[in-house]
Amino acid sequence: MKRFLLSTLALSLLSNAVYAAEPVVAPTAAVTLNLGSGIVPRNFEPTTRGQDNFFRHAQGGWLRANEIPADKSDWGSFMEARENVQRQLHALISDVAKDDKNPAGTEKQKIADLFNSFMNEEKLEALGVGALKSELDNIAAVKNKEGLAVLFAQLQKIGVTTPFRLRVEQDSKQSSQYIVDIAQSGLGLPNRDYYLKTDDKKMSDIRAAYLTHVEKVLTLAGDKNAAMNAKQVLAIETELAKAQWTNVENRDPLKTYNKMPVSKLDTLTPGYQWQSYFQTNGIAGKADQVLVQQPGYLSGFSHTLKIFPLSAWKNYAEWHLLSTYSPYLSSAFANENFAFRGTTLAGIKVNRTREQRAVALTDQMLGEAVGKLYVEKYFAPETKVRTEKMVKYFLAAFKDSIDSLDWMSAETKKQAQIKLSKISVKIGYPEKWKDYSAIQISKDDLVGNLKRIRSADFEKNVKRLGTPVDRSEWHMTPQTVNAYYSPEMNEIVFPAARLQAPLFNVEAEDAVNYGALGISIGHEISHAFDDAGSQYDGDGNLRDWWTKEDREKFNRKTKVLVEQYNGYSPVPGHFLNGELTLGENIADNVGIVMALKAYRLSLEGKPSPILDGWSGEQRLFLGLAQARRSKSREQRALALIKTDPHSPGEFRVNGSLRNNTTFYDAFNVKPGDGMYLPEDKRVSIW
Repeated sequence: MKRFLLSTLALSLLSNAVYAAEPVVAPTAAVTLNLGSGIVPRNFEPTTRGQDNFFRHAQGGWLRANEIPADKSDWGSFMEARENVQRQLHALISDVAKDDKNPAGTEKQKIADLFNSFMNEEKLEALGVGALKSELDNIAAVKNKEGLAVLFAQLQKIGVTTPFRLRVEQDSKQSSQYIVDIAQSGLGLPNRDYYLKTDDKKMSDIRAAYLTHVEKVLTLAGDKNAAMNAKQVLAIETELAKAQWTNVENRDPLKTYNKMPVSKLDTLTPGYQWQSYFQTNGIAGKADQVLVQQPGYLSGFSHTLKIFPLSAWKNYAEWHLLSTYSPYLSSAFANENFAFRGTTLAGIKVNRTREQRAVALTDQMLGEAVGKLYVEKYFAPETKVRTEKMVKYFLAAFKDSIDSLDWMSAETKKQAQIKLSKISVKIGYPEKWKDYSAIQISKDDLVGNLKRIRSADFEKNVKRLGTPVDRSEWHMTPQTVNAYYSPEMNEIVFPAARLQAPLFNVEAEDAVNYGALGISIGHEISHAFDDAGSQYDGDGNLRDWWTKEDREKFNRKTKVLVEQYNGYSPVPGHFLNGELTLGENIADNVGIVMALKAYRLSLEGKPSPILDGWSGEQRLFLGLAQARRSKSREQRALALIKTDPHSPGEFRVNGSLRNNTTFYDAFNVKPGDGMYLPEDKRVSIW
């Protein structure tokens, strides 16, 4: 990262020459600051004008100087932060794993033994596919298609992909209650496009590689007819893909809310033994109704079940069992899994070290147990306090903005203010930690450990039926570098690990942090009012609280946003799907508006200081670019275009800034510049 370096003074002079209509003038009153600007000059690319491509100007030096690590599919600010966390977790977990005096049954014993069971390569090599003998025997023992219901229920308990996914979730129209939720699943490739885009060579090449991969894994498991059976697996998955709804359709919370009596499932899927299925997974007698997200898909599954013989379905089940557990079997399975999942699908050149994978797995499976250790050592209380203060300014900015919206009626504004007032804020870590006491972990039984953890999670999920919704629950661990908004819970959640460099700089003045972290705060709150989140009320119930006229005005604005992002092409010949990414694009655009408002509120009437030649507004926009810097391998970029509701970093920055009038003023953007959009083409939602 030091291969491209400009001094702060030189860069500040350059920035003023490039951007400002007039030099930035320092405030007349003396400002005493102990914090720096937080801007990283060496990341700039001075040969690219910020007015033409702000992302490339602000981060082009970093893009040139940094290669994607060989064991990664992408790299950037978030990946740097995640790598920092993995190093921290490695230190914590390996220290625990070296201690042979952890008391039996404690979380430290479970952490140590899970880690060590992954590191026990000799045992895994000796077991090979034998680690899955009981499951493979169960598959072989199925005598007829009626038995598939029991088999699928057994496999789901241990985390294996089956034709549909069952979870107990919050009822979107009765958010205080849980309900059984059934959704489409069953594919081995990222989504339906990989099977159905026959005119796309990249997709065709991946399908061919996938067929070869399935054959290799089945061969490793001793299948004498692996080539033929792999073709059957691909044929089943292709039929399932045909029945699946698109990612855009699945974004519609009303379309995917289909509550029905359990008995109606027999009508949707004749021939599938739902009673046996529910008895096996513990649902029987606990639910009278279910939510089916995609009823048409279940009908398609029923058709697929009918047209393929039992032998093909057993091959399908065996394949997904092996695929799920290959990373945890002998090296032949693990290496083949990485060759396809890592290299073919994501472009990763080399696998992570065994210790790195052991740390990641322990983190994944015992997340909150590890999270306790992480928070204790790495999360400073003052970071939580500073973030909570920042959030208050954002909530105030939204409150003021709702009142000033010119397209929203007084009736809808009243409901919006009620919803805003009910948003819950969770920062850092949960108040109530997950209980792992019932799970048995052994230091010499990796696959058994994983099956027990996954089964315990599944059973705990099922036991929620009939109990009040637990609003203290977190859906990310404290060590997760991410954040989220939940419409059913009406809450924003920022884990501890999201609040660290390079995404949050405790040594920088607020402006850059309002651009880096603040944009995410505004982003997450805005999801309460985006095209999907706005269909939920303040209590988390799916309910229409907008007037018809307001919804029509909102849709006209967002339609323009869809068209804008449809024109962005991260991979030549492959364009973003503006409908798939709409919710996140709305949040990015609104997030910047709110970051500016919140930052100004935080100044409490004082002028924004000039630091290193940059105004507060300029630092905020540069902070946004710093936090969103990223690059991806082509295979990974292609998969993200097909599946990710987020736009890539460059388009998250440039796409939202082109719609922001303050950005034009801050950097003197004029007609003819690459970042310029005519005023009548700019989308202003908030």
